[in-house]
Amino acid sequence: MHRLRSCVALAHPRVFANRRIPSGQQRRIDRDRSNEGLAALVQSGLGRRPKVTVCFYALYIMANYAKRLWLEEDLGDDYRWSYRVSEVLFSGRSEFQEIDLVDTPTWGKVLLLDGKMQSTEADEQVYHELLVHPPLLHHACPKRVYIMGGGEGATAREVLRHKTVEQVVMVDIDKVVTDFCSKHLERNTQAFADPRLTLINDDARTQLEQAPDGSFDVVIGDLADPLDGGPCYQLYTQEFYRNVVLKKLAPGGIFITQSGPAGFLSCKEVFTAIHSTVRSVFPVVVPYAQHIPSFCDIWGYNMAFSDAAQAPLSPEELDSRIGARLDGVPLHFLDGVTFQGLRHLNKMVRVALQEEKEVYTVDSARFIHGAGVKA
Repeated sequence: MHRLRSCVALAHPRVFANRRIPSGQQRRIDRDRSNEGLAALVQSGLGRRPKVTVCFYALYIMANYAKRLWLEEDLGDDYRWSYRVSEVLFSGRSEFQEIDLVDTPTWGKVLLLDGKMQSTEADEQVYHELLVHPPLLHHACPKRVYIMGGGEGATAREVLRHKTVEQVVMVDIDKVVTDFCSKHLERNTQAFADPRLTLINDDARTQLEQAPDGSFDVVIGDLADPLDGGPCYQLYTQEFYRNVVLKKLAPGGIFITQSGPAGFLSCKEVFTAIHSTVRSVFPVVVPYAQHIPSFCDIWGYNMAFSDAAQAPLSPEELDSRIGARLDGVPLHFLDGVTFQGLRHLNKMVRVALQEEKEVYTVDSARFIHGAGVKA
């Protein structure tokens, strides 16, 4: 999972009357429209009306209040954005995080963890196609794939579209998230039921360390961004890449990780440091990026080849492999020409990548805006 930014719920108090607002969030309430005001409005307007009329009138009032339910998300210390919520479909908490599923007019269903947008129906396919298919298509014959994180199931869904894949091991620490997503995110329910998928609710590093060396053809990092106080930044470190990931890849294996914001104003938050860290371990690293609207930014990826002789495929070869290897409907976003374009980063980002010297270590890390749930 990804997109760790602080979020603020704006709503009428009746809507969130029984919800605990997680750390890093605040509740903003329209004081002129309190619970008492709503009750008085209903009472005064409905006093002697027939029961059916009362029901319709109450629904009309609540529908108007629903239009005032918004989520406001901090994108930095001094700027934010907001979007309207049509309905709160689920709100709960696991041992590790707050979990919400809301329906929105703009993004469709939105999954939030600790109040932070993780995935939306409107554009998650673009994010996940770009995370999964480049490494699998560049591999000669990917059969065994390891996913770190990915609890919503979309990463596994895209991996399982490849005919050559025989085994997918997905390790996400939060069973509440995987159970919830397997039932409520309809696009991904089939992936959770696929016999090729082994789902383990545990620490992704621990499970990968326990695997025999050379176990996997592709390792995918679909993890939360490096966050101060969060648990994931150690899975972005040089030590982890060198001592665990590289060893668990079979000959010709490929590693990929989502790498945070990659715009010309935001790329130095974490993208360039993640690239520098991966480059310090793997002989060939291919950075690329794409605008993801619900993330309010360009989003970066780093794909790493374990064999120095490996190189990006031509657009024609990539298209050929897409046609030969994938089951079902065509890809929505990615093809050979698109991937070639995504690798052509703008000058400011290229210079930032070239000049970056910092690498993530156990003792030194660079964090994205926000704070972890246990911070």
